[in-house]
Amino acid sequence: MIRRIIAATLLAASCLGVAPAHAQRSARRPLPRLRVSESGRFLVTDDGRPFFYMGDTAWELFHRLSREEAVRYLELRASQGYNAIQCVALAELDGLTVPNAYGDLPLVDRDPGRPATTPGRDPANRAAYDYWDHVDFVVNEAEKRGLYVALLPTWGRWVTDQRTNDAVFDSSKAESYGRFLGQRYRAHPIIWVLGGDRNTEGFEQVWRALARGIAIGTSGREDYDRVLMTFHPRGARSSSTPFHADPWLDFNMQQTSHGLAAQIRTWGRIADDYARTPVKPVIDGEPLYEDHPLDFRSAQNGWSFDAHVRQRAYWDVFAGAAGHTYGNHAVWQFYAPGRTPINGPLMYWYQAIHRPGAAQIPLVKRLIESRDYFSRVPDQSLVADTLTGADHIQATRGNGYAFVYSAQGRPFEVVMGKISGDSVAAQWFNPRSGDSLAIGRFANAGRQKFTPPSEGFGADWVLVLDQIRQGTAVR
Repeated sequence: MIRRIIAATLLAASCLGVAPAHAQRSARRPLPRLRVSESGRFLVTDDGRPFFYMGDTAWELFHRLSREEAVRYLELRASQGYNAIQCVALAELDGLTVPNAYGDLPLVDRDPGRPATTPGRDPANRAAYDYWDHVDFVVNEAEKRGLYVALLPTWGRWVTDQRTNDAVFDSSKAESYGRFLGQRYRAHPIIWVLGGDRNTEGFEQVWRALARGIAIGTSGREDYDRVLMTFHPRGARSSSTPFHADPWLDFNMQQTSHGLAAQIRTWGRIADDYARTPVKPVIDGEPLYEDHPLDFRSAQNGWSFDAHVRQRAYWDVFAGAAGHTYGNHAVWQFYAPGRTPINGPLMYWYQAIHRPGAAQIPLVKRLIESRDYFSRVPDQSLVADTLTGADHIQATRGNGYAFVYSAQGRPFEVVMGKISGDSVAAQWFNPRSGDSLAIGRFANAGRQKFTPPSEGFGADWVLVLDQIRQGTAVR
């Protein structure tokens, strides 16, 4: 069934074009650097403005796309409301032995202490334009469009997989390679994402050496205040397990992965990191991808679609996450004709970038930014019964407002009086479209039952409560 539904969308998707960059954007100022807020809960720009991390997973971007393809992808994601792109310098899919779109490899003899660089960077001169020049091009094009590059220096495969002779790093080479990257990109507001979906046990010092090298390359000394760093763990893990107390780890990253909602309980994983001390922001850097085999078992469970990825986004953010990452199963690997598919992608990447979830997920950013940003906290005491599994209801509130997410449109009772004011204005926010539907005015005391406009899988809704005098509407 899902293949028929998707097939019906492919012709329209493949016909959609993206206007040239010069036609869609005006001149931009350089992106500001990012840091952790004073509260330790959020990311902010260097002058203290809120930064809600809205990422997309593009692991093989540097490795597999041409300049023109990369611009097409970046242009669309910027127009959809993303502000961070997660991609890998030493890519997982044989990135050390299979050249990029221009026939270049990143390292000499698979040695991270010897990046393969050449003098010059003219794309018309094949001898001059090397792998790292192409990375530079993509970084610059992303930043022109207001997109931060969340850069993984290497996939975990090249650090930990010693039994298959894939590992090329030790602590010395990791620090040397980190210095190269830090120096090369010190003028850019890179979000550094160490790790890459592998176990850390026994390799912690290699990752620490890489972090140290990046810091030294950036500022000339081991100064972690000059860089923003996190760590992408293996599936169903968090960076907090091996590295929470490390000074280089600015915020935690979860990989809640691709299992079923009742098993994964993403909201609980986010809540666990939210409760840790010292306080650090947390983001789900790899939740369930759109069009991914559910729990890696498509024959039994089918594939995910937009309703699944919306659930993960609102559960995570309302549980306290400082942002969220979307992913599509064909896009992360940039699956295209002639390439070996990984875990059964349903279409090619240039079709998958138009899937509905990609446009819907940034609406959570729009909703969060429509209210007082820094006062927001998770608060399950707002709901009398939070239900279980895919029905789970998640709540958050801030100064003068509250949001309650019903993942399948199930009715629920709100415990009133959790925000200020004698009465509140209520409306439904539609996570599929971003539209709002006014409900009315209610006394801010006792319990009040709310029944969403529709019910069932895919009929998710957010209840928005505002202190009456505030009169704020979702923009």
